[in-house]
Amino acid sequence: MSPTPLLSVRWTDHVTGSRGHLVIDRLVRGVASGGLRMREGCTAEEVAGLARGMTMKEALHYDPSARYVPLGGAKGGIDCDPRSPEAYGVLVRYLRAMRPYVERFWTTGEDLGLTQDLVDRAAAEAGLVSSVQAVYPLLEDEAEARKRLADAFAIEVDGIGLDELVGGLGVAESVLVALDRAGRAYEGTRVSLQGLGTMGGATARFLARAGLRVVAVADVRGTIANPEGLDVEALLAARDAHGTVDRSALRPGDREEPRDAWLSADAEVLVPAAVSYAIDSVNQERITARWIAEAANMPILPEAEEALASRGVTVLPDVVVNSCTNAWWWWTLFGDIEADADQAFDRVRQAMRTLVGGMLDRAEADGTSPRAAAHALVEERLPVIAERYGWY
Repeated sequence: MSPTPLLSVRWTDHVTGSRGHLVIDRLVRGVASGGLRMREGCTAEEVAGLARGMTMKEALHYDPSARYVPLGGAKGGIDCDPRSPEAYGVLVRYLRAMRPYVERFWTTGEDLGLTQDLVDRAAAEAGLVSSVQAVYPLLEDEAEARKRLADAFAIEVDGIGLDELVGGLGVAESVLVALDRAGRAYEGTRVSLQGLGTMGGATARFLARAGLRVVAVADVRGTIANPEGLDVEALLAARDAHGTVDRSALRPGDREEPRDAWLSADAEVLVPAAVSYAIDSVNQERITARWIAEAANMPILPEAEEALASRGVTVLPDVVVNSCTNAWWWWTLFGDIEADADQAFDRVRQAMRTLVGGMLDRAEADGTSPRAAAHALVEERLPVIAERYGWY
């Protein structure tokens, strides 16, 4: 893969001065896929790295027997605090400026700092038909496909939307595959998470239901910890739209600790599920976990990952671990699955068992890291995709 993206766009909001970015890494059949994030400090380099990751995620989920056709990779990012009163207006103006790209090339959706409902509302205000309308010409029956996806988004499971659960289920299943390969029992295995938003919350739910013990969860206000295990469902019910937990929901045994205490929690599994670049070469020294599952995009800096590997810590990379939100959209829209929670969950579990297992097999055979193994699998698939569908 060439390190140079196909297209990079920089935008400045004429009202607030906020900066925004769009990077299209590659197009397949003329279309690229990747979410839109909003966070204070978001940079062009960050968005470019995320776009490259989306190219990899699409390639890793390529199945020549499926209706889901892999797309290219892209990403959008806005340097703005999503909690700011001005944030929604900035989002609308960004989408209005990016409208030609969304209409023809870039399918997007929620990412860090934004919910799909908010993206949909802003897209409509910006004059767009849908945030994924660029893919409509690739569908066999657009009306049927759009209805199927809308029906899927309307499904709730135990009070949480199906669209908010599939990504975290993929993360959880990745952890379970790693534990299975190591012969580690689920019961008694402890987990610490950074972030209880869409991805982190669903990951915590599925790991807890599998029998693991969630002992620490961090949000913007700090870390909530309990060595005996947190009541995950109670915390999920007490979240606001940004994943911040109302502390009145804490139990007597729960304690509040500093925001970075999740890193050094006494746990076997660490799940960074919030911001990029959360683990660096300095704070990685505090980590005692045996496995790290990257639910967030790019949460570990390369030098930190090298140091962790030298200490025997296995990092399950984001391009595999958190790829199922994107894949679920396309499985549903293209018709590989129906608008059905059981079908969605079965497909996610099956896909992640295959992907994570294959990645770890490759890493063991090559004597390399899971991330290097994932990259090797991508490099094998990209020429096939390019030959069959066109790539630029």
